[in-house]
Amino acid sequence: MTQELNLTLQVWRQEGASDPGHFETYAANGISEDMSFLEMLDIINEDLIENDQIPIEFDHDCREGICGTCSLMINGQAHGQEKATTTCQLHMRKFNDGDTIVVEPFRARAFPVVKDLVVDRSSFDRIIESGGYISVNTGAASDANLTPVPKEAADTSFDAAACIGCGACVAACPNSAAQLFTSAKLAHLNLIPQGQSQRFERTETMVDTMETFFGSCTNHGECHEACPKEISLDFIAFMNRDYVKAKMKNRKLAGQS
Repeated sequence: MTQELNLTLQVWRQEGASDPGHFETYAANGISEDMSFLEMLDIINEDLIENDQIPIEFDHDCREGICGTCSLMINGQAHGQEKATTTCQLHMRKFNDGDTIVVEPFRARAFPVVKDLVVDRSSFDRIIESGGYISVNTGAASDANLTPVPKEAADTSFDAAACIGCGACVAACPNSAAQLFTSAKLAHLNLIPQGQSQRFERTETMVDTMETFFGSCTNHGECHEACPKEISLDFIAFMNRDYVKAKMKNRKLAGQS
């Protein structure tokens, strides 16, 4: 038999970046343990609308754990207490009847609050934009095996590409650093043959762009623990190695021009 939960929610409400914001308390009664966290918020919003109150703003899209938009701090943890789980995949059975749940937006200088639980993560877009492109020959389609890709490189690149850009790594980091996100986006291009021609230029520009928005990494490792896709810290080491090489190579190229 499905259990129903009676919960108390303390939700952050904020009109915009200039508003100081505050917590408001809501009763969430008769919540099915089979609901997702976002479905529970939907129920609260339906009640608010029926009572002519302003609903809670929160980001969501796929609700399948693959788009990265459902980014919430739940009881002080990015995406909640369940490891390797996005907010939309967090089920209410993970909570107990009578619990008080604190819901906040991601807290980082680079993620200003738009409204309530919605933050502006366009700083991630600036990092991606600075990365440029990979070289692909145009014209007729080439044979699938024309460019050999070592299996280890392909597998590791796929592991890096699993990053959904949700920002949990930034929210969990004491320094609001974005090294895990940036290193994952670099690795899934830099590890394959097609990404080699812009590898070092891409690394330097993306890391430099990252540094303009986010704090510095001091190896706390909270980013990996909060990541719903469990992106490895090894990618940060790969990025740091390539960044040092990029500074040397790009400086030599600049001296030749």
